[in-house]
Amino acid sequence: MTIIRTFLDAGVLISAARGMGKESDAALQIIRDPNREFASSQFLKLEVLPKAIFNKKTLEAEFYETYFEAVAYWATDIEKLCQAGYREAANFGLGAMDALHVAAAVETHSDEFITSEKLSKSIHRTRSILIVSISS
Repeated sequence: MTIIRTFLDAGVLISAARGMGKESDAALQIIRDPNREFASSQFLKLEVLPKAIFNKKTLEAEFYETYFEAVAYWATDIEKLCQAGYREAANFGLGAMDALHVAAAVETHSDEFITSEKLSKSIHRTRSILIVSISS
């Protein structure tokens, strides 16, 4: 049994937490997959958790907190991540947050980066890591 080191994008976590539609089902199936270990960064945590807390979405915030507690691999070298993110953005035209997430996925030696972005979005241009979309 091979363990897949997986980095989830914010949209995947949001879909899983809010529990609506096919994307949510796909996201939850990935999160519940016993053959996966998850990687993350403070950038991803910053993108999803504070807004849920501020908007008093207690169950959503608890979902994110539970997920982040289960993360096995953290990208922690902020300076290195920012430099790598800058290169991602410059080389592939990614937005700032997507570039930082890709850099974190690479830094944590993730096998794949799962996103909810459609294939037409810039994140799919990166060649630094396998990008998998749950978008229909």
